Amino acid sequence: MIPKELLKKVRQIHIRSLRVVNDLFAGRYHSAFRGRGMEFEEVSPYQIGDDVRLIDWNVSARYGEPFIKKFREERELTVMLVVDVSRSGLFGSGRQFKLDLAAELCAVLAFSAIRENDNVGLILFTDGVEKYVPAKKGTQHVLRIVRELLYHEPQGRGTDISEALTVLNRVTTRKCVCFLVSDFLAEGYEPSLRIARRRHDLIPIVIVDPRETELPNAGFIELEDPETGELAMVDTSSRSLRRRYARLCYNRAEDRETLFRRMDTDVIEIRTDQPYVEPLVRFFRKRARRR
Repeated sequence: MIPKELLKKVRQIHIRSLRVVNDLFAGRYHSAFRGRGMEFEEVSPYQIGDDVRLIDWNVSARYGEPFIKKFREERELTVMLVVDVSRSGLFGSGRQFKLDLAAELCAVLAFSAIRENDNVGLILFTDGVEKYVPAKKGTQHVLRIVRELLYHEPQGRGTDISEALTVLNRVTTRKCVCFLVSDFLAEGYEPSLRIARRRHDLIPIVIVDPRETELPNAGFIELEDPETGELAMVDTSSRSLRRRYARLCYNRAEDRETLFRRMDTDVIEIRTDQPYVEPLVRFFRKRARRR
């Protein structure tokens, strides 16, 4: 039995996601992603301004006047949500945990996809892949994905992005749009990321909490690594310690951004203390202009 509290949370995310999709993303999702190709639809009489390269010379010769070929986009896509559900997601100094934010983000993307009649699938991973939901269409399927995101209890503690991408390549035989949702507090995933980038339209979504980049001046506090359980007592009143911590976080983020930039990969950065709508809108606008 699914707890009533969980069902209530699913309904709330459903309502909020549909509002965002209907009010802000109408048409933007479609403009941002290409279909699988162009399919011939019909011929029609040439009109001034039509591309002369599309003239069908055989039909034109038969009827004694110019006709052009018309094509339509073969639209149907597969969208895979590859989501990091490791213990580091159970943290949030803002309005919500990183995992809760990831669930709502994925709901918005999934509802945007099914609005265009695209298929949506899900991979949940920690230090291994823990859940795979094959891509399908429909509102009920998306609600199942939201429930899995909220209801799943991770077995692993660590993060293995490489394994998740390996499984993605194994279960998807055709090119897909892959949103890789993680805080990217992991290492060694660059080779797998490059392979997945060549096969799919890979979009990393980096979820960041401000307390993971800057320590408060709060005296002695005990910190716990959520993925290893290791505890450490630190004196946050030390300015040099706060400075070293900020520099470490900055360097990690800079290395990650350099990697994505070298791979020519669009990245969406979402913060737990800020609304996620504007970064998504910027991404869709950028994609639409490029297309």
